[in-house]
Parts: sequence; structure tokens; C-alpha cells
Amino acid sequence: MIRSFLAAAGLAILFLSAAPPAAAFDSSESTVSGRFTPEEAASFSKDIETALAAKGARVAIVFRTGRPRAKLPEGFNYTHGAFWVYQPSLSPDGREVMGYSVYNLYSGDGETLPKSRSRLVQDFPFDFVAGSQEDDVAVIIPAVEVQKRLYSVIASPTYEALHVPEYTLIANPADARYQNCTEFLLDVLAAAVWETDNYAQIKVNLGAYFEPAVVRDASGLKRFLAPMADPRLRSDDHKGKVRTATFESIAAFMQAHGYLREVFVLDRETGIAS
Repeated sequence: MIRSFLAAAGLAILFLSAAPPAAAFDSSESTVSGRFTPEEAASFSKDIETALAAKGARVAIVFRTGRPRAKLPEGFNYTHGAFWVYQPSLSPDGREVMGYSVYNLYSGDGETLPKSRSRLVQDFPFDFVAGSQEDDVAVIIPAVEVQKRLYSVIASPTYEALHVPEYTLIANPADARYQNCTEFLLDVLAAAVWETDNYAQIKVNLGAYFEPAVVRDASGLKRFLAPMADPRLRSDDHKGKVRTATFESIAAFMQAHGYLREVFVLDRETGIAS
């Protein structure tokens, strides 16, 4: 028994040294990265709001990189996405002002909520930017009709009903067991474009029409041992290749089905939207 345990421990150590860290996929924790000063974060967040407003975006989907991009797995450029919704909100002094509110799914911090669970959090552009480790964000602006439908869904009970609290970093978007932030974005988008709150039907439709990104360096052994390394890395919702939703795969899905108005990357240093 001891020999078996030591063998398993050895494999776990091998996994930890060979596999990309779970944090590389982390699209959820509400943290301050330390890359920007408060003034820089405030300035960049205002630049993003200005760019969205100039394009008349009532609802946009914005993505940031919560880990240095050089440490991300192949094909992954952003780790967290959220809805930015232009709506009335209260300023610190109690005034009602118009601006963008940010609607996120975040995993637990391990103290107030287990890391394997998630919660829905509404915060602000500054909070979103403060968690970035890179000088750019990716932006998806849905088609006008899709924005209208998203606005309605986000303001309705359907939004919270689509939340699956069981969390994994590499959630399978065609499976209902777990959810990460990008799958949640996709589920809300699906509810809007297909005008349904039937979660089972949403999963069936996504399985048929959405092409997720493949996590290329996740073997069966890594999937088996991953929970030993990080409780957020569960993959029993996958069969065969590990697939998950990303900025690129969501943008491609929206483009293919006519749900997309515009997609671009906004750079903090140059201010260029490419």
C-alpha cells in the first residue's frame, strides 16, 4: 500500500513539473495583478469605455489576460472574459451616472468560497483592468439585435439561473456539470440568440454548433492527477480531447452565425484597436 502511494505521489510530482500550471488557464479570480498603478488602471479602463462608447456598444464582451501571455498554453491568449453593459449605476457619492458595469463569473478564493465553486460578481472597468497582466484587452461587440437580447437576459432572472456554481478551469461548454467564466458567457449568449432559458437545450445546441478550443497538452494522466494539484482543474466532463471556450472560439462562433458586429484588440500603450 505504501509502495502504491509512493508511486502515485511520484506521478503527481511528474504531472506538476510537466503540465502547464492550472493558473495558466485561470479566468476567474478577482485579483489585482500589480502590473498597473491605480492611475494606469483607471486610465486604461477609461480608454476601453471610451472606445466602446464611440462604437455605440450597449453590451460588449471584453477579455483580459490574468497571467503573463508567455506562460499560457498554445492557442490561449486571454484568461478571463466578462460582459460590459452600459447602464445607470451609483457613484461613490450616491449619484446615478451612466457608464459600463462589468458582469463576471469568479471562482472562490478558498476562504469565503471553495476554489471549486464560483459566484457571479458585478464590478467596474477599473476592477477588470486591475487584474490584467498584459497591456491589451480583446473586445467582441455583438450585432445590434444580439446586444438588445443580451441586455434583456442579463437584466432578467435567466442570467442567474444559467449560473452553474461547480467550477473548473477547463469546462467543457457542451456539458452541464461545470462552468468557467467563458462557458458562462457562452451560455448567456446562447440564451439570448436562441431565445431560450432551457439549459439542457442550450447545451445540446452548443454541442452541435459551437467549436471549442482544444487544450493540446492535457493527457489522460494529467486529467486524472490534476485535482491533486488544483481543485479548480477538473476534467471528468470531457471525453477524449479536452476542449473549452476561449475568446477566439466565441468570436469565431459569433462570426459564423451572424451574431458579430465587430472584434478587435485594444492596446494600452498605443491606443490602437486592431
